[in-house]
Amino acid sequence: MIAEAFAAAGWLEVAASLLVLGGAAFCLVAAIGMVRFDDVFMQLHASTKAGTLGAGLIMAGAALTLEGAGAAARAAGVVAFLLITAPVSAHVIARAAYLAGARLSPRTWIDEREALEGAGPLEGGAGAGADGGAAGAP
Repeated sequence: MIAEAFAAAGWLEVAASLLVLGGAAFCLVAAIGMVRFDDVFMQLHASTKAGTLGAGLIMAGAALTLEGAGAAARAAGVVAFLLITAPVSAHVIARAAYLAGARLSPRTWIDEREALEGAGPLEGGAGAGADGGAAGAP
């Protein structure tokens, strides 16, 4: 039954379908991670890693089925844009959340930034001047 389905459909359509299905599965994993994880840092990790891979696989499947080099170039451009912007934006959001004092998960037992700076996010840590006061304070 499955062999007949592969014979009826071209290998290109089968490969594209598998890529889209795999991409959808990774996007589902990203969505589940957003709901199940405790803090913003774990949620960002789930959405950035799995979401980017899922969207990339979906775009690869679309590039296989769409006709013309222009469509494949657009899909490659979308994937490149995602690979460049998703990690950077996740880093910026995580840094802002940490500096704003976002709650860490109880499962997070290492805070490397606190260990490096000797203080928590709002206690003279990041943004503090050399004397430990607020940056720009007289």
